[in-house]
Amino acid sequence: MTEPEASNRREFLTGRALRDQLEQAAAQTGEALSDELRPAPGSGPTVRLVTRAMATEFSVVLNTGPNSAVETWFASDALDLIQRLEDQMTVYRADSELIRINRQAAEHPVSVEPRLFELLKFIRQIALATNRACDPTSQRLVSLWRQCRQEMRIPTEAELQSARAGTGIEHVQLDEAAGTIQFDQPDIELNLNCVGKGWAVDRAAELLLENNVTSFVLQGGHSSVIARGEHNGLPGWPIGITNPLFPDQRLGTLLLKDRAMGTSGSGVQFFRVQGRRFGHILDPRTGWPVDHLLSVTVLAPTSALADALSTAFFVMGPEQAAEWCRTHPEVQAILIPPPTQGRALEPILLGLSADELFLSPTHDQ
Repeated sequence: MTEPEASNRREFLTGRALRDQLEQAAAQTGEALSDELRPAPGSGPTVRLVTRAMATEFSVVLNTGPNSAVETWFASDALDLIQRLEDQMTVYRADSELIRINRQAAEHPVSVEPRLFELLKFIRQIALATNRACDPTSQRLVSLWRQCRQEMRIPTEAELQSARAGTGIEHVQLDEAAGTIQFDQPDIELNLNCVGKGWAVDRAAELLLENNVTSFVLQGGHSSVIARGEHNGLPGWPIGITNPLFPDQRLGTLLLKDRAMGTSGSGVQFFRVQGRRFGHILDPRTGWPVDHLLSVTVLAPTSALADALSTAFFVMGPEQAAEWCRTHPEVQAILIPPPTQGRALEPILLGLSADELFLSPTHDQ
């Protein structure tokens, strides 16, 4: 089953009409997936290498076969590269390049390693294109909410106003000719948590492809995945989508080939205070957590793009996410709103047909 007829005709809807369409899409898609459960494609024998970086587990999964030993060698190199990228991008080590940028860029232009400059240019473009729904200058807001979580309280409006004053991608200036970055006001800090894992996955995949490893899955935690080639006689790799209400269960399985998948959600990282639930994904424009979705999964050509847009779509909400997918057909998404009145989860599919998603029987728990 494909999306509702309006989506099939690729009509551009806004306002209440689009909200009605999305609500109908959720109901119809949920019913179709429930009524037509098909067995998910299965995995075959694999070789898996793992490392720990960026506070999560990164893995490379390879097919078994005569080339396994050589491919494993390059997979190990790919995981080593991820460790080096963490050293460069982290904000938790005093000697990282990103910390050096944060310390110096408000005072003078700072030279940036070319590939990191490429990443900064990319995330700046995404931040501007999404109206700052994904903004890497939100570090002060992240730090404020982390402190409030530890103290089990809500930030004051004065605290939020002060933190918001130190955010805004428009204050980050990149000089491509010189390869430098500069902030045009003090208190700006970069944090690449919305894109860092995806970038590392892309770079590691790039290394594998350069060494003729053409079938693999690279994964950063449960949120950043890229798949290349085929597996177990299937036209791709079966990749699980976590149930946002029951993280130890799968919502379903997607067959992923030559594209990436990024997921953002608030089902695990949240806290409660004064009877309210606050997730960890913030709207950089208001400084407040957003809660109109349980999770967002984005399919895109690169893992960095999938990661950045999964965060942006979570903040933007279904209507603006649908508009983005309409105008960017290389991007698809699965949005999971909270269930209503005890009903099953009802995924909203954007640019993705229902027959591409193999729903798990336990999705309605």
